Amino acid sequence: MKKRMCLGLTLLTFAATGTLMAEGTLRIITWKGYAPAELVKKFEKETGTKVELTYSNNEEMIAKLRATRGGGFDLAQPSQDRISGVQAKFHIYKPMDYSKIKTDQIVPSMLEAVKKNTRVGDASYAVPFCYGTSGLIVNKKAAPDAKDYDALWNPKYKGRISYRLKRPTLIATAFALGYDPFAAYHDKAKYKKIMAAVEKKLIEAKPLVKNYWANGDQLLGMIRSGEVTVAMGWDNGGWKLHAENPDIDFVAPKTGALGWIDTFAIPAKSKNVEAAYQWINFMLRPENAAYFTNKEKYGTASAKATQYLKPEIRANFERSFTKADIDNIKWYPPVPAGIEEIEGKILDHIRAAR
Repeated sequence: MKKRMCLGLTLLTFAATGTLMAEGTLRIITWKGYAPAELVKKFEKETGTKVELTYSNNEEMIAKLRATRGGGFDLAQPSQDRISGVQAKFHIYKPMDYSKIKTDQIVPSMLEAVKKNTRVGDASYAVPFCYGTSGLIVNKKAAPDAKDYDALWNPKYKGRISYRLKRPTLIATAFALGYDPFAAYHDKAKYKKIMAAVEKKLIEAKPLVKNYWANGDQLLGMIRSGEVTVAMGWDNGGWKLHAENPDIDFVAPKTGALGWIDTFAIPAKSKNVEAAYQWINFMLRPENAAYFTNKEKYGTASAKATQYLKPEIRANFERSFTKADIDNIKWYPPVPAGIEEIEGKILDHIRAAR
């Protein structure tokens, strides 16, 4: 009788969860480094929930969740600009219940950006976790006035300027020229006009540019040697160079650094939703968020993590970003169909121009 009763309970558990291991287990699909082992152990001890990790990237996350219609995982960590388009077509996420999120732990401007950029209908589908930015990397001794993207076409720095010939440079140039390219995403005629102005400016600037860098190591090498004094690049690259040479640093441009945010999203067929919310709040707890940033060097959406950062890492963020700079970051929204085609033609015209 006991054996039959145990078997019955087991079958009920399987029927309710879809898997024998889902009970008391939180299955997370995430990026490598986003769930440090020490924090996993801490969470398991605090909650009694076992954490199972699958490392992935945006493309794989979307493919896996599409294949299962939002099954197989309890929590995912896609980038915020990769959610709404997929959700509108395939319905692979649950609407986020923000009443279960300790929103006072989160930088308000980041939370609002993610709510806006992951909205489908009347619901939003994510919470911010971490971020990174691109802006200017400047040798301040050689280029003390380089404080916005317009330094990339300033004749004072002729032959010592470098940037990638990629879409972030087009977006940055548009902002520096006084446009809001993201606001024009759904008006292709307007977007084409903005990109035409960007094309004109970057073609005019070609004689000033030393080269268009192809990879991060190449860029850092040129700045390190003094060949380049003003460049567009990532925050971590600028901070790495600053540790070697205090004259070099990452500068958040006046018109706004460009930023990506990776998030927390709950798959449609999550079997342990409550544990998913527990993990989100746990990872955004200031001391835990700071542990992640200290280890991986990415910025955190946790509003009060600064006090727990290592002094050298805290100094990086404090030198490069005021609160106003953080609130002014231009977060990449989802890209509508046809926009990248417009940008591709502009980039081809710039490359071909003499």
